Amino acid sequence: MANPSDRMKGPASPAGAPSSVLEASGIVKTYRSGWWPRRRAKPVLHGAEVHLKAGEIVGLVGENGSGKSTLMKILVGALNRDAGSVAHSGLVGFCPQEPVLYERLTCDEHFELFGRAYGMAESAMQLSREDIYATLGFAEWGSARVEELSGGTRAKLNLGLALLPDPDLLLLDEPYAGFDWDTYQRFWQLTRDRRDAGRSLLIISHFISDADRFDRIYDLIDGRTVAR
Repeated sequence: MANPSDRMKGPASPAGAPSSVLEASGIVKTYRSGWWPRRRAKPVLHGAEVHLKAGEIVGLVGENGSGKSTLMKILVGALNRDAGSVAHSGLVGFCPQEPVLYERLTCDEHFELFGRAYGMAESAMQLSREDIYATLGFAEWGSARVEELSGGTRAKLNLGLALLPDPDLLLLDEPYAGFDWDTYQRFWQLTRDRRDAGRSLLIISHFISDADRFDRIYDLIDGRTVAR
């Protein structure tokens, strides 16, 4: 999904310098459950920070349960934070770890539905959809319902819906977990093409084996982000 809210405010970057597309500072989040006197608190984030400039691929790495998905949801505006600030410029696309898909709709119908939600013209939606099909290699499944798709093809559709409006900033939560080797290579070619076009990507994962594919990497440790 894409979200145009929380626009970046402030002075423009100096001429020739990459502009900031995401500035998140001092992010704090604690989950609370139960009722007094057995109310429990589970601190997750303790002042996490993430900063992206135009044309960057940045990784966010942490163990399972470290708060990566919590931070990503806060950055995209899907979850409230307890403290801190988040600001971004341009259109934001979000690919959640668990696909948000409708079992009885086809891939084509998903693109049409999301295209209308994004406010895209029909012609623009169709061009973008065909490019996504070709790039990720699942055009033959366009008329198939989600209930008929493999896990890998669902993951492609999930990513494709985030790519549909050509967002300035793309936030990806474990995007290639269900990909085969060919799709994995297609994914990294796609990220390079987007970076070359001035787009920015934040990719989170519990481990990174290809660190050279990223411009920068954050490790999420004890609720704080640490730049490598």
